[in-house]
Amino acid sequence: NLQNAYSLAVSAYLAYNDQENIRKKVTGEWGFNDFRFFETDDDTQVFVMANDNMVVVVFRGSESKIEDWRKNFTFPLVEGPFGGKVHKGFYNGVKKAWEDLKIAIKDFKGSGQKSLWFTGHSLGAALATLAVAKLRTDDQPVDGLYTFGQPRTGDRTFAQNFNSDFKPHVFRFVNNNDIVTRIPPRALQFSHLGTFKYFTEKGTLVNDIGWWNRFLDRLNGRVESIFKAGGKEYTDGIVDHRMDNYIALINKKKKKKKKG
Repeated sequence: NLQNAYSLAVSAYLAYNDQENIRKKVTGEWGFNDFRFFETDDDTQVFVMANDNMVVVVFRGSESKIEDWRKNFTFPLVEGPFGGKVHKGFYNGVKKAWEDLKIAIKDFKGSGQKSLWFTGHSLGAALATLAVAKLRTDDQPVDGLYTFGQPRTGDRTFAQNFNSDFKPHVFRFVNNNDIVTRIPPRALQFSHLGTFKYFTEKGTLVNDIGWWNRFLDRLNGRVESIFKAGGKEYTDGIVDHRMDNYIALINKKKKKKKKG
């Protein structure tokens, strides 16, 4: 659902603000009744917002430079939900926020039938995925997970078991050459999961164009980037990872579909 994708993408982008600015946006302009913000000692940040119809959990991504991401992948795989193995650093981040997060979800859902949604960009996408996995392992209902620029989060067993349980409700958006979506590498036993949604170099949204066509499309994107002004920080893979670019692409697609 493109409207869901857009709303959750904007929420994921908002997570990069400070607590007070997030609160003002959520409870003011967006009109949500309830809001909670958590930050752990390892800098994991997540906010939860709720109204009469839904509860939304939003994990913040990494504020580090792309060049610093390699240190996020020095941790080994550890036992995780669904009987598979997951990235130790990501999983530790979720576990430290877990008790507060569970309480917030329970309080905000109450005894009603509110839907429950998760989202995140970059590191936040991995954290949101593991939080959903923990809930689903306990057979708790979750209505949807939308991620943007997500790194690989666990091994093949984790991905297969997660998909078996929840794939129709997971939408993993990738923008062309987004470099973070290709780490940690498959060679380290990591694997992607969810329903794949891919923006081509021209901004066309497709499901799965196949490995070879993806390779050609990414190559074309890299060639285009050579002719754009800027140094290393403006390379195609980094620009494509920016959350504001995901929002712009989804919004454009949403408006085009509405006109059609």
